[in-house]
Amino acid sequence: MEGRIPATDNGQERAMIEGYRCLRILPRILLLIAVVPLGGCFSRSRPVALRMSTAVVQTATGKDLIERINAEASEIQTLKATVSITASVGGSKLGRITEYQDIRGYILARKPSALRMIGRDPILQNHVFDMVSIGQESKLWIPSKNQFVADNSDVARPSTQPLGNVQPQMIYDALLLQAVDLQNELAVLEERDQEVIDPGTHKPTLQPEYTLHIIKQDGNEWYLSRKIIFDRTDLRRHQELFYDEHGFIVTDVRYDDYREFNGLFFPTNIQIRRPLEECSIKLEVMELTINDPIVDGQFVLEVPSGAGFASR
Repeated sequence: MEGRIPATDNGQERAMIEGYRCLRILPRILLLIAVVPLGGCFSRSRPVALRMSTAVVQTATGKDLIERINAEASEIQTLKATVSITASVGGSKLGRITEYQDIRGYILARKPSALRMIGRDPILQNHVFDMVSIGQESKLWIPSKNQFVADNSDVARPSTQPLGNVQPQMIYDALLLQAVDLQNELAVLEERDQEVIDPGTHKPTLQPEYTLHIIKQDGNEWYLSRKIIFDRTDLRRHQELFYDEHGFIVTDVRYDDYREFNGLFFPTNIQIRRPLEECSIKLEVMELTINDPIVDGQFVLEVPSGAGFASR
């Protein structure tokens, strides 16, 4: 009969017969293994869903958020702040990381482009650094290194001096919100859920937020200039990302702990990161005065006598 093999007493022949049968059965076994899991007999899966935040959220349009940005930008023209500074500069590019802890800082900022920031040791009260920026021109004095650095360009270049990477423009951009220029910029609204850690349960949860993508015109080209991310529980910005024309993130700022100063709400916890220069700085606002007059002379920083001078 077809498919049958005669019986034999020879052990070698019997082994060959058993092997032949295995070869015929093996494809059927492999097919069974491949098909059965699809029926769910040997495995099962279940979805793991993140919980949505139970906070009450607000609704806004892109036009609403643009109006909020432009209103806040016009409300604050100057500020004077006393802050606590924690900074970290360096990484793989510099080959080292330098941290600065608990520096007492004093900040003066005035639109459209002026900033002065002084860092002092909280105990000895001696200067750790003094920096000034007006437009594209910036200056930095580091007494411990007896080094004075001047930069006349808005192009960021990493410095061999750790504090040289803490540039005034990054502080200015973080503190003073810039209006959306509807003549030269487009704003596109995105609504999404962001995964965060719930402060109560310490578990991942989804938090609704708005992201306003601001696209800027440069000649005949358009590029993503900024992203402003709003917390939908209060419609305040809790993050702002700044991009260059090549699509790289140049500054990442996070805002938290809003408090009222002079009738206006302002974040008292500001964390700034500059990935290209491997620099991050945290500002904790202790005192703040908004819209007091600031004169030009407060933004003058001269080269100290005997200081080493470098330009970038």
